[in-house]
Amino acid sequence: MTAATTIWRATVLTLFPDMFPGPLGMSLAGRALASGLWALEARDIRDSATDRHRSVDDTPAGGGPGMVLRADVLAAAIDAAEGTSDRTRDRPLLLMSPRGRPLSQARVKELAAGPGPLLVCGRFEGVDQRVIEARNLEEVSIGDYVLSGGEIAAMALIDACVRLLPGVMGKAESGAEESFSQGLLEYPQYTRPQTFQGMPIPDILLSGDHARVAAWRRAEAEALTQARRPDLWAARPDPTRTKNTTKG
Repeated sequence: MTAATTIWRATVLTLFPDMFPGPLGMSLAGRALASGLWALEARDIRDSATDRHRSVDDTPAGGGPGMVLRADVLAAAIDAAEGTSDRTRDRPLLLMSPRGRPLSQARVKELAAGPGPLLVCGRFEGVDQRVIEARNLEEVSIGDYVLSGGEIAAMALIDACVRLLPGVMGKAESGAEESFSQGLLEYPQYTRPQTFQGMPIPDILLSGDHARVAAWRRAEAEALTQARRPDLWAARPDPTRTKNTTKG
């Protein structure tokens, strides 16, 4: 296989393709995109509409406010996007939706290790259930709140994946010690100046004792997780976790 056939690729189906790359064209993800470490394609769902008005939605069956994305138009858009590559049949098909399963770092790692997802960005009141079932769309949520559409959620998911791709982050260990990588929130970070507004860097971090530093960081991460995310803490199977932090 050539590099062109193995590159991680995100395809986004949206009513607003001009929103992309947006933030994904800047900083870490943007540099990686410009360097060819990953690829992005934004496709307009309206291109699959069949009437002269390029209609993509209709009123909800059973009545109610708002509009719903039509199953036939969205299915045609998905099929057209899948037909652009011989690799896409193995791609995850994701629908960004507030009713989806919460996106986790574990799922991000799985997606980053694959060929790259096809992401559907919903709008209006949602998507016709029949296209979700017919195309086996995996509904994914980035939090318990509602956005105007799935585009911002798709950007968040793509960014989380891209930073894990080989060659994107400067040091491989950068992703190994951050929040959620071991089921914990990340420990506090410090840098110069040594004292800021009367608050010094904890002495232990300046000790040069790597084992003590590692133990301090672990304890701090555990304490933060217990205090801020008891759900994460309760889900961890580690029987050796401590309950108290060690102050330096």
